[in-house]
Order: sequence, then C-alpha cells, then structure tokens
Amino acid sequence: MLGELRGVRGLTPSVWFMRQAGRSLPEYRAAREGTAMLDACLTPELAAEITVQPVRRHRVDAGIFFSDIVVPVRLAGLGVEIRPGVGPVVEHPLRSEADIAALPQLGEDYEAALDPIREAVALTVRELGTTPLLGFAGAPFTVASYLVEGGPSRDHLRTRSLMRTRPELWARLAAWVAELSGRFLRAQVLAGASGVQLFDSWVGSLSADQYLEHVQQHSAAAFAHVADLPVPRIHFGVGAAHLLGPMHAAGATVMGVDHRLRLDTAIAALPEGTPVQGNIDPAVLFSSEQVRQAEALDVLAAGAGASGHVVNLGHGVPPQTDPQVLTDLVAFLHEQRREPR
Repeated sequence: MLGELRGVRGLTPSVWFMRQAGRSLPEYRAAREGTAMLDACLTPELAAEITVQPVRRHRVDAGIFFSDIVVPVRLAGLGVEIRPGVGPVVEHPLRSEADIAALPQLGEDYEAALDPIREAVALTVRELGTTPLLGFAGAPFTVASYLVEGGPSRDHLRTRSLMRTRPELWARLAAWVAELSGRFLRAQVLAGASGVQLFDSWVGSLSADQYLEHVQQHSAAAFAHVADLPVPRIHFGVGAAHLLGPMHAAGATVMGVDHRLRLDTAIAALPEGTPVQGNIDPAVLFSSEQVRQAEALDVLAAGAGASGHVVNLGHGVPPQTDPQVLTDLVAFLHEQRREPR
C-alpha cells in the first residue's frame, strides 16, 4: 500500500477505510465498554487493540491509528469531552481575545503529554507487523472551529465570523492549532507510523478565496512538522472538491477525495503524478452486493489514471454498517487485477 501512496501502482488494489476502527465492530464495543472515548484513546494498550481490530477482521492493507481530532486539545490541557450522540464538546469555547490569549504554551509539558500516543503507536506497529500504520490529526480549520463553536456545527457561523471580523485573532488561534496538530503527527511518525492523514472535516464550508487567505498557511504549518520525514502525507476534506488544488499545495503528497467527485475528475484537477485515495460512496454499504461491487469497479476505473490509488470510502464507515459487508468488499477488491503500467 505504501507504494501506491508513493505513486508506484501494485498489481492488486490496496484498501483501507476511514473510521474502520470503531462502532461498527462488536469487538470494539466490547473492548471499550465502560471507558469514555477520550480515555480509550489515551490508554495505549486499548488504543492499540482497537486500531488492530479491523485489520484482523477485514484484512485491510493499513491500520489507521485509533484517536480523535480533539485528543491533542485534551493533551494541551483544554476541557473537552466526546458526548455520545453529540460528538466533541468544549468546556469553555474560545470566543474572545482573552480566551485565545489564555491558550497554553505548547512547550515541554505538551511534549511529555504525547507519551501515551507514542507508546500506543509503538505497540500498534509491533502488533501489525508488516501492515503499515497511518497516523492522523485534525486540520487547523476543523479543530479550531470546534474550539470556537463549542461543539459540532452545521454552518460554523461563529468561526467564519471570527475569520472575517478579527482575522488577526483567527490567525493566532489557527497557528496554535497547527502546532498542536503538527506535533501530534510528528510524534506518531517518530514512534513508527508509516504515513499520516490530515482530516479537514468542515473545510468544505469555505470558499476557495477564504481557504487561501485564512486556512491554507495553517494546514501547511501542520504538515511542515513531518515534511522532513520520509512518509506520505494524505490530505482529506469533506465537500472540498473546489479546494483540491489549494489543499494539495498545503503540503500533501496524496489527496483523499470524497464521494461527491469522480476520481478521474479529481486527477485531472491535481498536479500530474499525484496519488489519490478514495472514494466509494458509504451509502453503498447499505445496498446490495451487486451495487457495491459495481461501485468498487467504477472507482477502480476512475482512479486508473493516477500514479497511485488507494481505495477508501468517500467518508468514514457509518457506525450501523454490517462488518461482514466491509470484509466482503475488501476481499472483492483484492481479487481484482491491474494491468502493469
């Protein structure tokens, strides 16, 4: 799979799924019973076990480190929790200049706080053996939006208002988050992760001009923390077809593409030779096997022109997914053969 991420195509497809570890698996629910989400992320043995579960069950070609985009926020000392059925909730949303001025310095204390992450990654890498582990972090826009909004938001009005009315204040917050996320990524790679993915779940709410002016430089700063390390850097945004080029220019070496855009269209919009990841519509997980297989073949065909293509969903695995559907889909993909380039 690492070859695909570096632009060297294999004779059979490589595949992993965003959110492959988690609520869709009964073994995950059993392992996490009685343990809060963020506590599970910060318990090395448990985080490693949960990361490995979908590799063990589905035979996917990579593990994605079990964590959450607000884990670095918790490690930095801010009050945040993940409420069942809601998502991340911030104890004291950042709404004023004083709030942002009071953000903790990311010094030696934060570096020490990353020790459970390093331990979990090292445990996971040992358990996975030859299967690569991908690290991940939340991109500055999405994480900063949680901090401003206080929790999940449909329109991110407070965030976009801050960006427009107090751009210098937004820049201070986004720069702080970029360092938070970047150091989180670096800790995972130095502990053994073979690649990283930066998730920007909410970035699709921005125009291209807003992204270029207020966000791109901060995503670039996060990626810069691992730019000197020889690992692929995947960038993924939801509803971000209009931002593929600028997101790639932020420092990605691979672009994840959601299910709203055909891969061949994305490939044409990206610099020549850019590997891609994606982008089976998660909705087909609830359809027939015939529909799923047809979608998988269509995605393989649409991605055939890329230098490398890792098959994934166009978003995360929904929690109500039947695990057997994923296992069967991986097996079907692994049965396909490609012509040598």
